Amino acid sequence: MSSITEKAKNQKQVLTLNEFSKRKVVEHNSLITSIAKMDKTPLKMFELAVSCINTEEPPKDNTVYLSKADLFAFFKVSDNDKHSRFKQAVRAMQKEAYFEIKEEAGKGFKFKSIVPIPYVEWTDYHDEVLIRFSPEIMPYLINLKKNFTQHALSEISELNSKYSIILYRWLSMNYNQYEHYSAKGGRRAKQVESYRNPSISVKELRIMTDTVNEYQRFTNFTKKILDIPLKEINDNTTFKVSYEKVKKGRSIDSIVFHIEKKRMADDNSYKLDDRAYQEDKARKAETEDMLTVQALKSPYTKLLMEHFLLSYLDLTDTKILSGLQAHVYPLYDELKDLRGLNGVKDHLSYVGAKREDYSRKNITKYLKKAIEQYLPTVKRQDL
Repeated sequence: MSSITEKAKNQKQVLTLNEFSKRKVVEHNSLITSIAKMDKTPLKMFELAVSCINTEEPPKDNTVYLSKADLFAFFKVSDNDKHSRFKQAVRAMQKEAYFEIKEEAGKGFKFKSIVPIPYVEWTDYHDEVLIRFSPEIMPYLINLKKNFTQHALSEISELNSKYSIILYRWLSMNYNQYEHYSAKGGRRAKQVESYRNPSISVKELRIMTDTVNEYQRFTNFTKKILDIPLKEINDNTTFKVSYEKVKKGRSIDSIVFHIEKKRMADDNSYKLDDRAYQEDKARKAETEDMLTVQALKSPYTKLLMEHFLLSYLDLTDTKILSGLQAHVYPLYDELKDLRGLNGVKDHLSYVGAKREDYSRKNITKYLKKAIEQYLPTVKRQDL
């Protein structure tokens, strides 16, 4: 029988520490909304293992490999007791951890109880840990043509509460849909906004967090399931989330969340392996290339050179040229229709004479602002 190390080398799926920031976790939405019957450590270990799955080429035998050293780093464990704590986590994941999944089936619902990781293997003399997923959980991790969510593994690693992780996954599911339909269309504006401001009944929230019989006083429920987890999410992820309670009669019936993305902390590196993201990026690059070619052929580019508004170095910058072609040259066309080519030349002569050094940093923005301010004057003169 081959060793774990040999298998790991053959599979080439050993997670390394420097990959954490790029790793994504991709799961079916049914798994996101299921009941996670497990504590935070098994749940985080499950998320870590899922991040090792290449959905384009699913692992053979449903098996992935983790490095012990990196696994401890993910959990920020550095004490002498880390190996025994790791064993306890594995034991808890196998004996106590499972998902309860509810899916529509015919006229009613189908309920599934799935132990996600029934087999883990490691030795005391090798670094690799073998993790094998159950066949029943794999469809929720690899059959992801629709209704799936992805989020950054690096953000999960910063969450230290089971409820924080559950809420974060659910909030990601909704915000992903908001981003998708905002960019692609296919939903009414009101529906798109509902993804950024998702609502969930208190009953559903209790079921999802497995707290149906816990925190019966609503003040305790609010503190444990909403206030503490959301503070952790706001402090450690790209999300900034608030909420409001919705009453029905005298009691609180549902919770509405309001999700925003922090601009400075927004990191899309985990999308680098996503096909849709890459295709969209490729389309943008293709458009930029096309606009650049058009700009190089445009007579306006030559005029800008003659008036020292563009340098030869600028002609190698695709962002400048594509920006001019997309946002500035159409306005020059308007001026040309009103005043002829000489009118454009006169405008550029004036702009070149008045230009300050600061405008060199963003010449496209400067030229766009100049023509936008000048065109209304020309149109008023014609009237």
